[in-house]
Amino acid sequence: MERSYQEINARIKSGKVVVLTAEEFIDLVKEKGLTRAAAEVDVVTTGTFAPMCSSGVFLNFGHSAPRIKMQKVWLNNVPAYAGLAAVDAYLGATELPENDPLNTSYPGEFRYGGGHVIEDLVAGRPVKLRAVAYGTDCYPRREIETYITLQDINEAILFNPRNAYQNYNCAVNLSNRTLYTYMGVLKPNLGNANYSTSGQLSPLLKDPYFKTIGIGTRIFLGGGIGYVAWHGTQHFPSMQTDGTGKELGPAGGTLAVIGDLKQMSPRWLVGTSFLGYGATLTVGIGVPIPILNEEVARYAAAADEDLYAPIVDYGEAYPNRKPGNLGYVSYAQLKSGKIVVLGKEVPTAPLSSYPRAREIAGILKEWIKKGDFLLTEPVQLLPSPQEKRKANVLEVRKEG
Repeated sequence: MERSYQEINARIKSGKVVVLTAEEFIDLVKEKGLTRAAAEVDVVTTGTFAPMCSSGVFLNFGHSAPRIKMQKVWLNNVPAYAGLAAVDAYLGATELPENDPLNTSYPGEFRYGGGHVIEDLVAGRPVKLRAVAYGTDCYPRREIETYITLQDINEAILFNPRNAYQNYNCAVNLSNRTLYTYMGVLKPNLGNANYSTSGQLSPLLKDPYFKTIGIGTRIFLGGGIGYVAWHGTQHFPSMQTDGTGKELGPAGGTLAVIGDLKQMSPRWLVGTSFLGYGATLTVGIGVPIPILNEEVARYAAAADEDLYAPIVDYGEAYPNRKPGNLGYVSYAQLKSGKIVVLGKEVPTAPLSSYPRAREIAGILKEWIKKGDFLLTEPVQLLPSPQEKRKANVLEVRKEG
């Protein structure tokens, strides 16, 4: 059984396309078997809704009278990078106000940051813009202070260098003190275990070898339509195996994604605060998986019991970059509410929202069924698992 993107798009246009969410496809495969299910279904939709720190937005404010070449920019007192052009800036999701107390009073609350500014813009709320400049003949103005809304400005392009992490750690704490991390609050002595992937709905777990996801793939992004722009930073796709060589699901692929912020919704872009760690942006992403053949279908049918996350100690191993883990645990076990680590029963909790991931997959399914969303054939420039690369380690060297 082979399908092409052209054939699937023709079925979308004619209203004859068969689309299932990843959950529905898993059930169909269990009922009818892989071969029959693959023959019946054209597209499988996925979803994830989770904190994604490597996110941000390019903004073009438009020119003032007189003109200004912005050197430094603040949005609701959060600095944005202005080293682009006269009235362009990039606001990162984890940037914090200059007067934020940070972790001075530990653990810091980090109530507001770049991710919250992005949410305010998407929600249509006014945002205070302040900028200073050194003045030039063509851009004589030296400062400006005003309020903007998303509709006021020329362009707002969400560009997230690393989103939709293929798989992530199950975080635990072996130390005897409470830890405040980007994986949430971790209680001492294996008091809890946090994870942040939607498992059987998660986009890159459904296409581990990037057979259908690549540069140009059209996606659900923040409530609007976006695209995969490149492989994400820290993109190390590979297949996890246990000591016997059994496959435990994929590991560390990522996506760089882009889209028009003006199409998006505050329901799917949410400013988020992590106690004792910082601010970020929770992002909703959905990716369609075209069932081109039975191989693609087999990976799209992977269920929570087939997909595993490594258990990592954030007390000592993670901050000091020590290799190895404490074993692997399936997403079915994680979603049960408890796992066993080093012989101890440990309660689990997700940082990602499975109900919201399910909603995204459902929305994307309806877009495709209605003919409002065609699939794009990607350029396969994402590194394959056979092209594994080692992460660079920043070495500290002494001079003299």
